[in-house]
Amino acid sequence: MTDTRTDTRTDTRPLPLDGLRVVDASTILAGPLCCQILGDFGADVVKVELPGAGDGLRGHGRAKDGIGLWWKEVGRNKRTVALDLRQADGAEVFRRLAAWADVVVESFRPGTLERWGLGPARLQEGHPDLVVVRLSGFGQTGPYADRPGFGTLAEAMSGFAHLTGEADGPPTLPAFGLADTICGIAASTATLMALRHREVQGGGGQVVDVSILAPMMTAAGPAPTVYQQLGEVLGRHGNRSDNNAPRNTYRTRDGSWVAVSSSATRIAERILRLVGHPEVVDEPWFASGRGRAEHADLIDGYVGSWIAERDREEVLDAFEKAEAAIAPVYSGADLAEDAHVRATEMLTEVPDEDLGDILQHDVMWRLSETPGRVRFTGRAVGADTDAVLIGDLGLDPARVDELRAAGVVA
Repeated sequence: MTDTRTDTRTDTRPLPLDGLRVVDASTILAGPLCCQILGDFGADVVKVELPGAGDGLRGHGRAKDGIGLWWKEVGRNKRTVALDLRQADGAEVFRRLAAWADVVVESFRPGTLERWGLGPARLQEGHPDLVVVRLSGFGQTGPYADRPGFGTLAEAMSGFAHLTGEADGPPTLPAFGLADTICGIAASTATLMALRHREVQGGGGQVVDVSILAPMMTAAGPAPTVYQQLGEVLGRHGNRSDNNAPRNTYRTRDGSWVAVSSSATRIAERILRLVGHPEVVDEPWFASGRGRAEHADLIDGYVGSWIAERDREEVLDAFEKAEAAIAPVYSGADLAEDAHVRATEMLTEVPDEDLGDILQHDVMWRLSETPGRVRFTGRAVGADTDAVLIGDLGLDPARVDELRAAGVVA
């Protein structure tokens, strides 16, 4: 098998999106992640931020020496321009940026760019090939279009929270940006679809409308279909599933946790034989996932007690030998030290001008001939303003100085 791992420091192979120009005018997570993915695979991404604080994501999560660690990853492979779009001169500069670009990605509340004279129709004047990707909580149309959109709201409204948590407990939200992340990945796919239409099928530019809610609804599964077809409202089951068993987390003797899955009946059979209860396999109800789920108390009792009598490594080794599905429940520290994660470079160390070598998630997928790579980490607000405005757009340096003095750029 071809080794598709990349060395971010030395790899010089071509990138699949070399030559693609993207303006990232989005904030917080979904849009910036979309643009991070495009940048990871070679796009020239120019991040447009408000002078001063910049993207709010810079202040999200943990920081070292006042520098946001999350931003270093989501802001990577992007040049950064500090530009105030609210001012007329800033809007004019942005229109020039859009004319230079192939793609503009934005995540303002619907109608905001139009008020600033920067809606898609205006940006595509004289540049009909421009792809404008619009990310928002609920989409550009409909009764909820004007509502503020955040991932938490999508996690609640998508059905995810309703399905997550203990049966007798409250709905549970994730402790991380799940909906935004799913939306960002979906938006990168949608962007490439629009570009393929333009480049391969001979079409022009178009507007891509991506809500945070719709991809999260898909991730939460077919609950609306089940309701429409069967009249059932699916509910919470903790770590269990109502489709199969065993499926849960179990504590080992040394205080660790492991997760067991048995979507296939043959895997469930191996697990029950391993834990010393082959008689259960012969029960008529065992042959179907739903039948096993209806007897989850019994099955969990057998599996959980066997695991509780052994240390984690013994449990993992026994399950592996039995070809049964199991995984340790990892923390960030565990991921950083895991042999497989390290060997396959799911995490990579990247040189950073502020923090030295910094450990980050590597590119999300591998291409054998044109692999992505992390070329540089997130930069300071406005670090590339002059290089982009003067070098790429051809603005006169004196004009840039005027704009800086007026607070339009930084």
